[in-house]
Amino acid sequence: MAVLHHPDVERIELVDVLAALGHPVRLAIVRALASGEETFCGAILPEVPKSSLTHHWRALRESGVIRQRPSGRKLYLTLRRDDLEARFPGLLDLVLLDGSATAT
Repeated sequence: MAVLHHPDVERIELVDVLAALGHPVRLAIVRALASGEETFCGAILPEVPKSSLTHHWRALRESGVIRQRPSGRKLYLTLRRDDLEARFPGLLDLVLLDGSATAT
């Protein structure tokens, strides 16, 4: 398996994170990982073709939003919550709102 690039915390850029989170599928992936539990990639959005998800995982990983860990033939994902909170306090909480809250 190829080496997976995960940017160091100091190299996570806001513009990259926002671009990664700007796609509905990637936002759904982040929300699925919000519990903080490491999750097998096949368990996240099983209705979306694997070829499409591979692209989205890479965008999230390279922007610093998720961490991928290979284990044998499987790939596990975790949300880099602590790293994102350190770089951009409160951003992830805003992103994870379910959209049902209305502005007042």
